[in-house]
Amino acid sequence: MSPHQSKTARFSIGQIVRHRFFPFRGVIFDVDPEFNNTEEWYQSIPEEMRPRKDQPFYHLLAENTETEYVAYVSEQNLLPDSEGGPVRHPQIAEIFDGPVDGAYVLKETNLN
Repeated sequence: MSPHQSKTARFSIGQIVRHRFFPFRGVIFDVDPEFNNTEEWYQSIPEEMRPRKDQPFYHLLAENTETEYVAYVSEQNLLPDSEGGPVRHPQIAEIFDGPVDGAYVLKETNLN
Protein backbone atom coordinates (compact mmCIF):
# COMPACT_ATOMS: atom_id res chain seq x y z
CA MET A 1 0.00 0.00 0.00
CA SER A 2 1.51 3.34 -0.98
CA PRO A 3 1.55 6.16 1.58
CA HIS A 4 -1.22 8.15 -0.14
CA GLN A 5 -3.55 5.16 0.14
CA SER A 6 -2.98 4.72 3.86
CA LYS A 7 -6.18 4.68 5.86
CA THR A 8 -4.41 5.57 9.10
CA ALA A 9 -5.82 8.83 10.43
CA ARG A 10 -3.29 11.59 11.14
CA PHE A 11 -5.57 13.24 13.69
CA SER A 12 -7.39 11.71 16.64
CA ILE A 13 -10.71 12.08 18.44
CA GLY A 14 -10.52 14.97 20.88
CA GLN A 15 -7.79 16.75 18.95
CA ILE A 16 -8.28 20.46 18.18
CA VAL A 17 -7.68 21.20 14.51
CA ARG A 18 -8.21 24.07 12.09
CA HIS A 19 -9.12 24.21 8.43
CA ARG A 20 -6.28 24.80 6.00
CA PHE A 21 -8.22 27.37 3.92
CA PHE A 22 -11.28 28.51 5.85
CA PRO A 23 -11.33 30.44 9.13
CA PHE A 24 -12.68 27.79 11.47
CA ARG A 25 -11.40 25.36 14.06
CA GLY A 26 -12.95 22.49 15.94
CA VAL A 27 -12.70 19.31 17.95
CA ILE A 28 -12.73 15.93 16.19
CA PHE A 29 -15.54 13.71 17.49
CA ASP A 30 -15.59 11.00 14.80
CA VAL A 31 -13.41 9.75 11.94
CA ASP A 32 -14.37 7.98 8.70
CA PRO A 33 -11.49 5.98 7.12
CA GLU A 34 -12.60 7.42 3.77
CA PHE A 35 -15.32 9.69 2.41
CA ASN A 36 -18.73 8.70 3.76
CA ASN A 37 -21.12 11.51 2.93
CA THR A 38 -23.54 12.17 0.07
CA GLU A 39 -22.47 12.69 -3.52
CA GLU A 40 -24.53 15.90 -3.44
CA TRP A 41 -22.44 17.18 -0.52
CA TYR A 42 -19.24 16.24 -2.36
CA GLN A 43 -20.31 17.95 -5.58
CA SER A 44 -21.16 21.13 -3.65
CA ILE A 45 -17.44 21.65 -2.96
CA PRO A 46 -15.85 23.91 -5.59
CA GLU A 47 -13.98 21.63 -7.99
CA GLU A 48 -10.60 23.30 -7.48
CA MET A 49 -10.89 22.61 -3.73
CA ARG A 50 -12.59 19.21 -3.87
CA PRO A 51 -10.57 16.68 -1.83
CA ARG A 52 -9.84 13.08 -2.75
CA LYS A 53 -12.32 10.57 -1.34
CA ASP A 54 -9.69 7.95 -0.46
CA GLN A 55 -8.48 9.60 2.75
CA PRO A 56 -9.81 9.96 6.28
CA PHE A 57 -12.63 12.47 6.79
CA TYR A 58 -13.28 14.03 10.17
CA HIS A 59 -16.47 15.11 11.94
CA LEU A 60 -15.77 18.30 13.88
CA LEU A 61 -17.62 20.27 16.50
CA ALA A 62 -16.56 23.49 14.80
CA GLU A 63 -16.62 27.22 15.41
CA ASN A 64 -15.89 30.37 13.47
CA THR A 65 -16.20 33.97 14.63
CA GLU A 66 -19.99 33.98 14.15
CA THR A 67 -21.32 30.56 15.07
CA GLU A 68 -20.82 26.93 16.09
CA TYR A 69 -21.73 24.00 13.83
CA VAL A 70 -20.76 20.48 12.78
CA ALA A 71 -18.25 20.25 9.93
CA TYR A 72 -17.07 17.31 7.79
CA VAL A 73 -13.50 17.85 6.58
CA SER A 74 -10.95 15.82 4.64
CA GLU A 75 -7.60 15.10 6.24
CA GLN A 76 -5.74 17.07 3.55
CA ASN A 77 -7.63 20.21 4.58
CA LEU A 78 -6.88 20.02 8.31
CA LEU A 79 -3.94 21.29 10.34
CA PRO A 80 -3.22 20.97 14.05
CA ASP A 81 -4.61 24.01 15.85
CA SER A 82 -1.95 26.36 17.17
CA GLU A 83 -4.31 28.57 19.21
CA GLY A 84 -4.61 25.93 21.89
CA GLY A 85 -7.60 27.59 23.55
CA PRO A 86 -10.91 25.86 24.21
CA VAL A 87 -13.49 25.47 21.45
CA ARG A 88 -16.85 26.98 22.45
CA HIS A 89 -19.20 24.54 20.67
CA PRO A 90 -22.11 23.77 23.07
CA GLN A 91 -22.03 19.99 22.47
CA ILE A 92 -18.40 19.59 23.56
CA ALA A 93 -19.33 19.30 27.24
CA GLU A 94 -21.72 16.43 26.40
CA ILE A 95 -18.94 14.35 24.82
CA PHE A 96 -15.62 15.54 26.21
CA ASP A 97 -13.81 16.75 29.29
CA GLY A 98 -11.09 19.34 28.95
CA PRO A 99 -9.24 20.67 27.18
CA VAL A 100 -6.31 18.96 28.88
CA ASP A 101 -2.87 19.72 27.43
CA GLY A 102 -4.42 21.19 24.27
CA ALA A 103 -6.83 18.33 23.52
CA TYR A 104 -10.20 17.08 24.72
CA VAL A 105 -10.69 13.73 26.43
CA LEU A 106 -13.76 11.57 25.80
CA LYS A 107 -15.98 11.34 28.87
CA GLU A 108 -15.96 7.83 30.27
CA THR A 109 -19.75 7.65 30.05
CA ASN A 110 -19.40 7.72 26.24
CA LEU A 111 -16.99 4.80 26.03
CA ASN A 112 -18.57 1.52 24.96
